[in-house]
This record gives sequence, structure tokens and C-alpha cells, in this order.
Amino acid sequence: MTQTSIETDVAVIGAGPAGLFAVFECGMLRMKCVVIDALDAVGGQCSALYPEKPIYDIPAHPAIDAGALIERLEAQAAPFTPLYLLGRRVETLAREGEGPEGRLVLGTSGGDVVRARAVIIAAGAGAFGPNRPPLEGLAGYEAGGAVRYLVARREEYRGKRVVIAGGGDSAVDWALSLKEVAAKVTVVHRRPKFRAAPESAARLDAAAARGEVELAIPYQLHGLEGDGTSLTAVVLATLKGETKAVPADVLLPFYGLSTELGPVAEWGLGLDRHHVAVEPATCATSMDGVYAIGDIATYPGKLKLILQGFSEAAMAAHAIHPRVFPGEALHFEYSTSKGVPGGH
Repeated sequence: MTQTSIETDVAVIGAGPAGLFAVFECGMLRMKCVVIDALDAVGGQCSALYPEKPIYDIPAHPAIDAGALIERLEAQAAPFTPLYLLGRRVETLAREGEGPEGRLVLGTSGGDVVRARAVIIAAGAGAFGPNRPPLEGLAGYEAGGAVRYLVARREEYRGKRVVIAGGGDSAVDWALSLKEVAAKVTVVHRRPKFRAAPESAARLDAAAARGEVELAIPYQLHGLEGDGTSLTAVVLATLKGETKAVPADVLLPFYGLSTELGPVAEWGLGLDRHHVAVEPATCATSMDGVYAIGDIATYPGKLKLILQGFSEAAMAAHAIHPRVFPGEALHFEYSTSKGVPGGH
């Protein structure tokens, strides 16, 4: 495999919302970025798992689809011409030299060697995959598209009977969204209280009271009925073993993601329950020159919100500036007065 050597100011690991905004923040401070992501497209989970899912807690956007948010973040970063290395994973991280001339050297699964003055890890929760329910014959229905773990296009569910299992934000948000296109939506949860945002849970209860959504509570998934690839019904059971079959064309189990940090766990960054501990004011990790932001970072009072990842991106960029421009004073300017390349 031919190695490609790349020099940059900052290497950003992860092209999700926090990583993309880090490119913008670094760009505003005249720092160039290389962005590396294991997925083949930017956006992280927003693009890979729920591009049409509405997000309600982005400032100035009462609601914005995850895919649209990524498009705007990518456009916001574009004036700073980041280099994207997609479809490859960072396998190694090492230091080369000390002091101002020292570099952090990253090796990717694609054979790239990236030398950077600083690294921002914005890798979300690491590599991820769905938590699958233990149902007989599940693989066949997955292959046939009758059991899915994400909604890529809402229109694909028009006129279908959809069963959604889970009690978190994904289950509640998609129930509220899909009821507008599906023939029927049934939400399965083992307890009356949902773990979703209180406003969303209240909207679901109101929709159920109007007959727009059916709540199967307290039930849990018990079995699948069909020809092995196409569903006809999902069998539910109470904790006492009472069962009932709900007619269905599609089952969406939203039981969260099974995540693993991969090579990041081997870099000696001071892990705290599969997260990277950082200094709250700078997002610096225990390794000099390496910073972590977004869902992978943890510190006292941390909130797992996209907007917190945005704030951490700004703090990390400002903390990195002296490494890229040693001895140069940083005079903070508002973007309204400074503008951006090609902007007005």
C-alpha cells in the first residue's frame, strides 16, 4: 500500500457535527484542517442513522432535519477548504519530535500518514452499530428490509404498518414523524414513562389520545411472524407472558447503539467509562496536543447535546492556536466584524 504523507495544522478525527464545526472554528483562526472519518460521507450518525430525523435543540432552528444540519455545517466549513479523508479509520497516533517543531503523526487504514501540530478527536461514541433484539429469525427479516434500525427516507414508510420499539428520543421522535405518512404506527415500550425529552413525550401522549398512534404498554418484543423475510405481524408479550400479535410491515427497534472506541482506546488518553476525560476549559486530553470534543469527551457537568459539542469545538480551536502560531497574540474578533473567506 502506497503511503500518502500530509502536513496540516489540525487533524480532526470524526466528521460529525462537532468535527465539522471544529473545521470552521479552526479556519476562523487561520488553521488548516484534515478531517478523517471511517464512514464514506460526512455527518457521522446524523447522516448514517437518521438524516431525516428532526432535531429541535439547535439555536435559531425550531426544527431541522439531521441531514440538512450536516449540509449547512459542511457549507459553513467549505470556505476553509478542509481535506476530507473518508472511508478510513485512524489506526495509530504517535508523537514525532518535541516542542514547537514537534508533530503528532496519525496513520490511517487507507495508508495515509498525517502530520499535525494538534489533533481534535470528535469521533462521537466511536464505531457504532444497533443493539439488536433477541428474536428468532431476525437476520432474515433484516435482510428483507422488514426490520430496520434507522430511517433514511421517511417516504419509504408511506402507507405501511410500522411497529416502533423503544422508549428513548429516537423511538418517540420517529413515532411523531412517521404517523404523518404511515398507515399505522404502534409504539412498544415496557413501561408507561418514556426516556425522551418531556415535550416530545407529551406530544406522543397527545397523539395517542387522538388515535394517531397506538401505544402498546407495558409490552416488549417477543417474536416475528411472516415468511422469513417479509413481516405480517410483530408478536408482543407482557412481563407476565401474555402475548398479542400486532399486524406490521416494518419493525423499527430503537434500543440504542452498541459502541466501541476501537484504536482510540489504545492511545493512553485517560479513559472514563469508554469516554475520553478532558479539561473543561480547553478540552485537552492527558496527551499533549490532543483534544476531544462532542460525545466522546467527558468532564463534570457534561451535557450530551450537539450544541455543547459546538461550544467545545470553539474552546479547543482557541486552545490550539498558540501551538500553531507560537508567540502570536490571539485577538478575538466576532465573526460579524471579521467575516469569513468569500463572505460578506
